[in-house]
Amino acid sequence: MRIGLVGYGKGGRFFHAPLISSLPGATFVGVVTRSAERRQQLANEHPHAQAFDTLEQLVAAGVDAVVVSTPLDGRPAVVMQAIELGVAVVSDKPFALDAAQAEAMVLAAEQRNVPLTVYQNRRWDSDYLTLRKLLESAALGQVIRFESSVERYSPASVGKGSGGGFLRDLGSHLVDQALQLFGPVTRVYAELDYRQPDQTFDNGFFMCLTHASGVLSHLSGSCLQNAPRPRFRVSGTEGCYTVEGLDGQEAQALAGLSPATEGERWGSEEHRRWGWFEQGSERERVASERGCWMAFYQSLQTALQNAGPLPVQARDALATTRILDAARQSAEQGEVVMLSTPVGHGIKNE
Repeated sequence: MRIGLVGYGKGGRFFHAPLISSLPGATFVGVVTRSAERRQQLANEHPHAQAFDTLEQLVAAGVDAVVVSTPLDGRPAVVMQAIELGVAVVSDKPFALDAAQAEAMVLAAEQRNVPLTVYQNRRWDSDYLTLRKLLESAALGQVIRFESSVERYSPASVGKGSGGGFLRDLGSHLVDQALQLFGPVTRVYAELDYRQPDQTFDNGFFMCLTHASGVLSHLSGSCLQNAPRPRFRVSGTEGCYTVEGLDGQEAQALAGLSPATEGERWGSEEHRRWGWFEQGSERERVASERGCWMAFYQSLQTALQNAGPLPVQARDALATTRILDAARQSAEQGEVVMLSTPVGHGIKNE
């Protein structure tokens, strides 16, 4: 399998290239980037990968799939171009600026019979996989409330628009996970954080999603939080699961590591980073599952060999985008947004 990449910024360089280059049975063909600095980084880090000026050149070199990891404002146009060229596409997240744009890409791919998937890599985070296992075993009983939060103190991130703001960028992960776990949503309430009155992009958010299953999802993110909440707090009739901190694969990738260099160490969480199961006075550690972002690309390989589904369905990303649109509407209007038909996907919708 031959894979090409469009964009070699933070996403392409750290969250895609190390996985593509580590994938057994795959060739990392090259990257579309005109930046001299990024071309030099590519040559240093992946000397066998070629730099290209255009997507057409990359496709002409022979690829089975292209991964588009450019800033959000121009990403959908590149995805549409790849679809027109008839090559399978992986779009980075967030998928689109709004639901209309997302739907246009989904329909174009379906009409041309071009595989289109979205890089929701946090479906393969250690903490998320551990929570899935707990839910499948019914260890928590009936879940009442799902609290999911990613909060950091990073003032340099304020106002950055490459992902369309914190709600659109980080929120796409949290909404996708909530829909996967608890199914379609019937109403949305949200608040956005702007530290400066003239800010175009938010730097924090809170969302409350009401699922058709009855579960409430409280989702939040911030780049200006000195005392972050737990990553997950999941409250059920038989107990509560909590876990602190973020899955370690991001830190490994940013440190220049990869599944190829780390082997079994990639995605493994130290004992002290495991979560807790609590019920009343009882409290015990819950061993964390091993995180595996590589599973996304392994599933993509299998799917393109006509042996399985795509790792993430494009219509899942469309549903997530519709929820994010409703959240922005709620924050702007200061009211709960009722959805005429439940929006979502996942376990409860299968």
